Amino acid sequence: MNSIQKRQSEPELSDDLPRQLTLTVARVDLWSVAKIGFLLSVAGAIILNVMTLVIWLMLDAMHVFGSIEEFLTRIGADNFVSLLKYLHLPQVMSMSTLVGVANIILLTALATLVALIYNLVASLVGGLQVTLMDE
Repeated sequence: MNSIQKRQSEPELSDDLPRQLTLTVARVDLWSVAKIGFLLSVAGAIILNVMTLVIWLMLDAMHVFGSIEEFLTRIGADNFVSLLKYLHLPQVMSMSTLVGVANIILLTALATLVALIYNLVASLVGGLQVTLMDE
């Protein structure tokens, strides 16, 4: 038996083991992080508006706002009844939209700032090592 036949008949251990590759995330592109942060923030604002509408409609269907108004008039707090005008649907949705826009601006800026800080720290310590495995 020659050496070529012997090598072909013996199973190799490296073929059975999964391959591993270690990569280092040394830098994150700030523009990509800003775009992704913006899109995720817009999705969050849309979810916030939809959930605000659903919760308001549920509370209105359960007559919660009418019960609050009735309770306030019964205890003699008629000056607080005028505050219930802020609980009407257009006002609630306007406030929800304002909060959503503020979240879009703040979360986009925060995500970009975190990416910038990561780039600074990664330049000092070398970045984040990730091991990928082929199964």
